[in-house]
Amino acid sequence: MAEKNEMPRERLTGELLEQLLNAPTPEAYLEQDLVLDRTLPDYLEQLRSARGLKRSEIIRASGLNATFVYDVFKGKSRLGRDNAIMLALGMCCTLLETQRLLRLDGVAELWPKVRRDAVIIWCVEHGLSRQQTDDELYRLGEKTLFGTNPLA
Repeated sequence: MAEKNEMPRERLTGELLEQLLNAPTPEAYLEQDLVLDRTLPDYLEQLRSARGLKRSEIIRASGLNATFVYDVFKGKSRLGRDNAIMLALGMCCTLLETQRLLRLDGVAELWPKVRRDAVIIWCVEHGLSRQQTDDELYRLGEKTLFGTNPLA
């Protein structure tokens, strides 16, 4: 059982794919009730609750507009990729949680073959804040999450 500040363990996609491919029929897999019908607002609320964070703390740490964040939590707005990354950083998400958040928002996950994504992955994995991540992106000549381009 997960502790109060822990997200429940979720099976990895690779594990689920293996079970699906080994199932004799699609129904046999589906009957195992392994598929998720999770929305982005549900996932964000689950993350927020597991960490004991207030929305105001998330807003401050992410640097996003308060009204926009509240609308995302209510399901009225989509984040977009950089805003989703900023929100994940503001919620101190792990890399796995960040990837899930991106996937649920319908945007591309972070990919280590892309230079900018590699920097962001490193920052997430090392627990850097949104501001520290922007500093690293800027230092390495990449577009920051706030959209600032490095000096030429």
